Amino acid sequence: MITRNRYRSVLRTLDRLADLPDRPPVIVVDNGSSEVTVAAVRAHPLGPRVLALGRNLGAVGRNLAVQHATTPYVAFSDDDSWWAPGALETAADLFDAYPRLGLLAARTLVGPDGAEDPLNAVLANSPLPPAADLPGRPVLGFLACAAVVRRGAFLDAGGYHRVLFFGGEETLLAYDLAARGWGVTHVPSVTAHHHPEPGGRPGRSAVQRRNALLTAWMRRPLTLALRRTAALAAAAARGERDAGAALRGALARLPAAVKHREALPERVEHAARLLDRAAP
Repeated sequence: MITRNRYRSVLRTLDRLADLPDRPPVIVVDNGSSEVTVAAVRAHPLGPRVLALGRNLGAVGRNLAVQHATTPYVAFSDDDSWWAPGALETAADLFDAYPRLGLLAARTLVGPDGAEDPLNAVLANSPLPPAADLPGRPVLGFLACAAVVRRGAFLDAGGYHRVLFFGGEETLLAYDLAARGWGVTHVPSVTAHHHPEPGGRPGRSAVQRRNALLTAWMRRPLTLALRRTAALAAAAARGERDAGAALRGALARLPAAVKHREALPERVEHAARLLDRAAP
């Protein structure tokens, strides 16, 4: 779990995790919170291991948690999400049964009413064909706070990329897992609960658009990356909301993205194109 300056939320999540019959060991990565958050988490009865970074590494904080984990499988929570009873046992059984499974994307229920996250339907209707050696439906996307990984596969793929920092960082990791032969699938019988705080996060849309473009530059064909850059530039010129901020952010990080460019194997690029065509 990663957190930053949301100690009430993280303590609620720890309470929920403590209620799980599995009693999983928990690692909390603090991305540069005040001492109040770190002290409160360390005092929680669950006894989580706390990695206090002293600075904000964004999604890369999850990489450090996986590196410190001692279990073969790692389930991610954010400080506003937790797992349903039985979910982790079901996930572990699937990883045991399917050695190629690298990442399992769970079904996500949102808020106290347990509303279906819209991403559930997107994942369930993935156009990628089923694989006999994988459970569920193959996908190339997931929600970071509702995913379980095989630790070795996650480390093999390099985890979350520091160029993206945070916001829409999941697609690049899914690409990198698939490129190395690991399966990424959606299994709706594994359930996570997500209780985000009311109200949106200012700037989040711009960051997600920025990272979608950077992901294209890092892994997709150059012609596609150029088309998407031109489309975002046109949107910014029209004054479209968040487009200008997304473009400026992408251009600032573009040299680093190009430095880490690694074209996908054709089988993965083919899958990515299928998903592109299915997108609304």
